[in-house]
Amino acid sequence: QVQPAESGGGLVQAGDSLRLSCAASGGTFTGYGMGWFRQAPGKEREFLARISWNGAITIYAESVKGRFTISRDNAKNTVYLQMNSLKPEDTAIYYCARGRSGGTSYSNFDSWGQGTQVTVSS
Repeated sequence: QVQPAESGGGLVQAGDSLRLSCAASGGTFTGYGMGWFRQAPGKEREFLARISWNGAITIYAESVKGRFTISRDNAKNTVYLQMNSLKPEDTAIYYCARGRSGGTSYSNFDSWGQGTQVTVSS
């Protein structure tokens, strides 16, 4: 079973940028859609972005559209989330997951990573 491993989180100031990475361990992302979610304290896990198996199709939540960009490098078995113009409300744990069916709901994904913390100070 593939295990995603997120990295790249950290503490930044409002307006800064970060790029998160999600590497595959014990398997491959090849042929699968991939997604990014986040979860802030006391809140439900929120869908952010999804990318098709070949990178041709991307879907974004309205809350991050225009600021975040999802991409993938299938040769490296890695998915990325470029986050620009970060805001304090972007503070959360960010998760990568492999799509098991179409859609953007939590149930459409499996093989979740452990997450990486992103903290944006004002």
